[in-house]
Amino acid sequence: MIFALSAYAASMIAANLLVASYGSSISPILAFFFIGLDLTLRDWLHVRLKTWQMGGLIVGTGILTYLLNPAAEMIAVASAVSFLVAALVDWAVFVKTTGSWIKRANLSNTAGAAVDSVLFPTIAFGVLMPEIVILQFAAKVIGGGVWSYIFKKYDVSRL
Repeated sequence: MIFALSAYAASMIAANLLVASYGSSISPILAFFFIGLDLTLRDWLHVRLKTWQMGGLIVGTGILTYLLNPAAEMIAVASAVSFLVAALVDWAVFVKTTGSWIKRANLSNTAGAAVDSVLFPTIAFGVLMPEIVILQFAAKVIGGGVWSYIFKKYDVSRL
């Protein structure tokens, strides 16, 4: 469980530092690997934590993301805001959706990815970037699908 909690926070922080260093062009790649993982881990943790713990984790990680990236300025602000809103949307959809874990995870990942893909680049770079939004959204949805398949196939219940 500690590994999963650490990976959840670390994936956001790593993505922020990399986009701050390399710019918006790297964001679709980061979206696939790090944000897809982050969205899927949030769903995995959701069924293992109490509601107040999950809420605290989402808010705490959003704050930590900002505090650990002050040199990244607007990247840190954009990340904290988009991460928090996307995680709350993901959480709400996951709770309301019925069916298997993988169905719930992928539907909620899609909702969270849509919110994050619009908010992050718009806040970070001060302009709506349709190409980046579309590429990020696709990468997050595909990445989340790959990660949820890996979680299901390899039964990561011992994280």
